[in-house]
Amino acid sequence: MNAKSSLQTKPKHEQLGLSDAEVIEMYKYMLLARKFDERNLLLQRAGKINFHVSGVGQEATQVAAAFALDRQRDYFLPYYRDYGFVLTVGMTLTELMLSAFAKADDPNSGGRQMPGHFGSKRLRIVTGSSPVTTQVPHAVGVALAAKMQKKDIVSYVTFGEGSSNQGDFHEGLNFAGVQKLPVIFLCENNQYAISVPVSKQLGGRVCDRAQGYGFPGIRVDGNDALEVYRVVKEARERAVRGEGPTLIESMMYRLSPHSTSDNDLAYRTKEEVDENWKKDGLPKMKSYLIEHGLWSEEQDIALQNDMKQQLKEAVEAADNAPFPKPEDTLLHVYASEGEVH
Repeated sequence: MNAKSSLQTKPKHEQLGLSDAEVIEMYKYMLLARKFDERNLLLQRAGKINFHVSGVGQEATQVAAAFALDRQRDYFLPYYRDYGFVLTVGMTLTELMLSAFAKADDPNSGGRQMPGHFGSKRLRIVTGSSPVTTQVPHAVGVALAAKMQKKDIVSYVTFGEGSSNQGDFHEGLNFAGVQKLPVIFLCENNQYAISVPVSKQLGGRVCDRAQGYGFPGIRVDGNDALEVYRVVKEARERAVRGEGPTLIESMMYRLSPHSTSDNDLAYRTKEEVDENWKKDGLPKMKSYLIEHGLWSEEQDIALQNDMKQQLKEAVEAADNAPFPKPEDTLLHVYASEGEVH
């Protein structure tokens, strides 16, 4: 048997350089993100939190991308559905719950922002804001700084397909292409910009827009975590070689309503949603692990019970934490004397 045929007989994760432990960990983060989403929906319905934007159906892409990046060095600019991503790069359940409960100890904004507006200096998550797509030019700025400082780090930014119609998106891609910056643009194409289907948003494919700016655009099955890992890893390797940016369009489906304020059946059918549940990347990854003898139903039940306890403790910690004080409203808004350099 030659080397090529020997490689092809290996499970896909081994072909990609992932160990058994790593691919199991990938699944665990996907499941944790799903359970976090489900718990937040219950909390909102119970009146414990005000609002939640779901990422159900997008976990495979989010977690796989995080595994493909350098979680110790790269800079991240996720968008508001990326719970799977931020959990994987190091944000804790308690930290996310503090944000959901709008508590003072929320590391993202001290309880001042909506949930899903992530920010962590410790984890190099650049603070996001409410205007859609503004994270794209910010990511380009981070990549420019990395290039000027000759650091082998990559700036990674995500957004929905609706964002690809905004001016910030095109200006960011153009500048990154001209300067050949180490940035990865990843579009989580979940088929809906709130209530507007993709057929009424785009005249073509998001990934093809990269051609106009002089760098590769790639479309990938966003429900296939291992394939997303491969594509993002190759884009990162390309960036650190100095070959410039990559635009990745990860195809998926938003299995939940846009938010807890949305009635999604007003603009799409239950049959359409049910059909897309069959393509969900979470059970696909679980089946892959079981097929290769890496996981069992018994282990899955035990893991879900453990996560249930983790979530219970995180909710209790956030619920009991103090709210921001009125006098703290302007904290971190204006620089104090001596902070400006």
